[in-house]
Amino acid sequence: MATTTPVYKRILDLFEAEGITTLFGIPDPNFVHLFLEAEARGWVVVSPHHEAAGGFMAEAASRITGRPALAVGGQGPGLANLMPAIHCAMAEHSPVIFLAGQRARPNERRVARGRFQYMPQEPLVAPCVKYAGVIEYAAQTDDVLREALRRSLSGTPGPSTIEIPQPVMLEELPETPILPPEHYRLTAQGACAESLAEAARLIVAARRPILLVGHGVYTSRTAAAVRDLAEAMACPVIQTPGGASYIAGLEDRTFAYGFSDVANAAVAQSDLCVALGTELGEPVHFGRARHWAEGNASRRWVLVEQDPTAIGINRPIDVPLVGDLRAIAPQLARALQATPRAPHPELATLAAAEAARRAKRAAQARTRPDGSGETPIHPARLVVEATEAFPPDGIFIRDGGAMVITQFTYGQARPRDVLWNQNYGHIGTGLPYAIGAMLADRAATGHSRPAMLLTSDSSFLFHIAELEVAAREHLPLVCVVGVDNQWGLEVAVYKSTFGPGSAETGAHWSKAVRFDQVAQGLGCHGEYVTVASEIQPAIARAYASGRPAVVHVVIDPKANSEEIANYAEFASWFS
Repeated sequence: MATTTPVYKRILDLFEAEGITTLFGIPDPNFVHLFLEAEARGWVVVSPHHEAAGGFMAEAASRITGRPALAVGGQGPGLANLMPAIHCAMAEHSPVIFLAGQRARPNERRVARGRFQYMPQEPLVAPCVKYAGVIEYAAQTDDVLREALRRSLSGTPGPSTIEIPQPVMLEELPETPILPPEHYRLTAQGACAESLAEAARLIVAARRPILLVGHGVYTSRTAAAVRDLAEAMACPVIQTPGGASYIAGLEDRTFAYGFSDVANAAVAQSDLCVALGTELGEPVHFGRARHWAEGNASRRWVLVEQDPTAIGINRPIDVPLVGDLRAIAPQLARALQATPRAPHPELATLAAAEAARRAKRAAQARTRPDGSGETPIHPARLVVEATEAFPPDGIFIRDGGAMVITQFTYGQARPRDVLWNQNYGHIGTGLPYAIGAMLADRAATGHSRPAMLLTSDSSFLFHIAELEVAAREHLPLVCVVGVDNQWGLEVAVYKSTFGPGSAETGAHWSKAVRFDQVAQGLGCHGEYVTVASEIQPAIARAYASGRPAVVHVVIDPKANSEEIANYAEFASWFS
């Protein structure tokens, strides 16, 4: 007699075949059997305080592991609460699988009014995901789940949703062997030999090539292969704003596009750009405007892109290498090893100029125009002090509006793991991103690396309740929060639109807010800082506390709205 297994167990079996053993979600009645079984198997099961936060945690887990991730939401309002995370995952190209409950099978839904926790869910999510599936009967479990993974990981990655009607979760289906991923979806697709040879020829012939590294290099976990390619090219590495993580061994030759004069000079002088893990969008001016304008007519382009329909959309490409970056970066590095090229002639000069730029910015931040650098604390000073105190092996998380722009200009750390959402611009993701990344990293490595979230009060308030999750999980996370009791960028817009002294309706809140005390009430450590020289000692005490911590830093509201460094660069994204 054939053995059977319930749907909830089969779902876990299929995810385990993809290397997924962490789930984020609130244990809705539809999913209590799945949660208990996952915990019994040794999965990391994390319940947030809001479904959106759980979705953001899953997205961060996907980024730091290079694998799909799993988030769960209940029927009706549970799925509705997931929508911010679903939209963000789509814009950020994160392959998160969102499981959602439902009252009944599609063909069993009655014409009725006043049904509790019910709404048609597929029409809500279908425009926002790569695939929206429903497991109507147990026998469809494998096909629907594999289709979700197939779609999420094909071409440009992105999220999928799977709706599971309440009666289906406990249905039985025959046990069958679990297929490995390569049996039902394309994996590690390489580029064709002719295109690789042509790309290598262009690279060898170029005098001033650059390597443009985007967000996809980080999320595909291809740092080692890209390092080999950069060394074979002997060229500068230019980070897109989304590709802000540093690759070990390339720190001195890596420069941030737009926010570093050194990067912009290297871009303007380049005669070839090899672009990896980026869609060449607005934050890099489509690879043809602003800093690219000089030399645009003669500059050659090589683009590694998994989605063939994306080739040539934002700018013409000379040599497209269609396939998985994880396969193509090593292919291209090997192709160059046979024909070494001369190093970029200004490589050492650019590295020295970048070191001088960072030192100059740190010195500027420590001396206010009025001669005082201690109080009121300028946001630039906060960024310098905090990033100097960042643990070298840690995970760095960005959040906020004006605070993120300031970080690009004044940051002193060169972290290998950086999380924020460039494409969607969704503030408030920082705390759940930190938690999701730290938990997934701990599950993969067996130990907890320290992390720092550098954010502003407006963003931190979005999901502040998730501090309890950080405390529950004993995470070595320090949240450094710049507090000006206002929406900094919005105040800046009021001032630029209506002039100084104009009304700023809806842009301010109570100065009685104390994040250090909220942190203590949620089981974390709290620090309150009003003097700049106390920022680093407070961060040191926060890490030494052995608990998640919040460092509340009072910053100058006028400076945070009127002295945003490189604001024009950020504004240029809105082309």
